[in-house]
Amino acid sequence: MPQILWFRRDLRLSDQAALAAATAEGPVIPVYVLDDETPKHRKMGAASRWWLHHSLKSLDASLRAKGSRLILRRGVSAVILAELAESVGASEIHALHHYEPWWRNAEKDLQAALPDGVDFCLHDGNYLMPPGSVTTGSGQPYKIYTPFWKALREYMPPSEPVRTPQYIDAPETWPESDALDDWDLLPTNPDWATGFDDWSPGEEGARRNVDAFVDKAAAYDDFRNHPSIEGTSRLSPHLHFGEVSPAYVWHRVSGPGRDVTTYQKELVWRDYAQNAILQFPKYGSESYREQFAEFPWRDAPDEFDLWCKGQTGYPIVDAGMRELWATGWMHNRVRMIAASFLIKHLLIDWREGERWFWDTLVDADYGSNATNWQWVAGTGVDSNMFVRIMAPLSQSEKFDAADYIRRWVPELAELDDPAIHDPEAHGCKPEGYPDKIIGHRAARERALEAYAAVKG
Repeated sequence: MPQILWFRRDLRLSDQAALAAATAEGPVIPVYVLDDETPKHRKMGAASRWWLHHSLKSLDASLRAKGSRLILRRGVSAVILAELAESVGASEIHALHHYEPWWRNAEKDLQAALPDGVDFCLHDGNYLMPPGSVTTGSGQPYKIYTPFWKALREYMPPSEPVRTPQYIDAPETWPESDALDDWDLLPTNPDWATGFDDWSPGEEGARRNVDAFVDKAAAYDDFRNHPSIEGTSRLSPHLHFGEVSPAYVWHRVSGPGRDVTTYQKELVWRDYAQNAILQFPKYGSESYREQFAEFPWRDAPDEFDLWCKGQTGYPIVDAGMRELWATGWMHNRVRMIAASFLIKHLLIDWREGERWFWDTLVDADYGSNATNWQWVAGTGVDSNMFVRIMAPLSQSEKFDAADYIRRWVPELAELDDPAIHDPEAHGCKPEGYPDKIIGHRAARERALEAYAAVKG
């Protein structure tokens, strides 16, 4: 009897526990459902949809090389899969666990909708450890990252990755499939996504990027904060879409005499974020700290628009926001600076920034996005203090962002260091570059006053 393999954010064939289990039982029907309709489902953002298009195309090619193919359907996952299981006479549906609240709802709905005799089998494999499995001595989930990291590393290294099967048995007949191009996942705005083609979505592209990072991993701690240097892994979208497993990355970058602890902590942060949304499913839309329910966020759509467009008058912030618009990605240090600026300089609700990143990041991940924004805002279960307000101008100079600014803010490209970090203060701001929305000192005082009203 055929087995259905339900793909979601696990678009790979290697180290894929659901695929391994399905192939051991019989012929396999791989399926991806574009689900914008499951109740409380958070619709995938535009940048993620671009990535999804290319990743599905790559996955289908990989499956065809193994004698299989990818079936595409659109609708409510539980309904589509239950109907498909009945029509093809499937005995089992295999999938990897997912922890976003809508996917957990979909898994429950599918279990209830399946006809008698069809089993739903969930497997682990998208994280270093199954979320919820690393607990305190009293059996409670960790809320704070540092003890979570210390506990999880005791289980490391992860199991060796499982290899890709040599061949995938096909069913006697294939069910009908949508055409990928009919889903209209690619952008239509000619001014957006101009640099997306520098990415290589898919499992093969992911592995190439891992290989390229191996020699840089030991120096990750030295260069990761410098946006003008290619010092980060740029693996986040590949990991988000499951084109490569974190276990594979862990083993590939580690080795005798190579200290890659700082990067390993980044992989563990991914696990930590999933544990956060497992405990707090509304983490992407509700502040954890109750005091912020009364915080006097400003309603400033014009200023929010200037932030989105990279027109704040702060070069490091503007460079990051323009990089995001063009490439679907932003350097991690600059993400923190840009997020802090929105929240603490402009006093705009962190959720507005989270939603913008959700739509424009190719690595938009519910757990990581929510956890990172709440960390910067000081609203999270484990977060920076609100009163720690990043100074974007000094951050820019400290981390030598001059060349980064020259690339993404070309109207400042002719300025020398250190003037490029703050051309207004140096009296050399070009006519076409905007004035600062607000001065840093004034913004800081306003933010501290707003916080004082709610800190209790």
